[in-house]
Amino acid sequence: MWINILIFGSLAAVVLTLFAGLLNLGRKGEAANKRSNKLMRWRVGLQAIALVFLLIGFYLKSQNGG
Repeated sequence: MWINILIFGSLAAVVLTLFAGLLNLGRKGEAANKRSNKLMRWRVGLQAIALVFLLIGFYLKSQNGG
């Protein structure tokens, strides 16, 4: 089902963004701090998108009787 692809893709994007942010936390400097903050804000947004896809998936599954 197409929604499964969207769910797993969005979850992968969240995980990749999280790890990029965590790796960037080890760096020093003002630019690294700004980049870490930006990556963590992206992560929160991507998590919201993943949650919406997940809820759509639950809804579609309940409509199909599965």
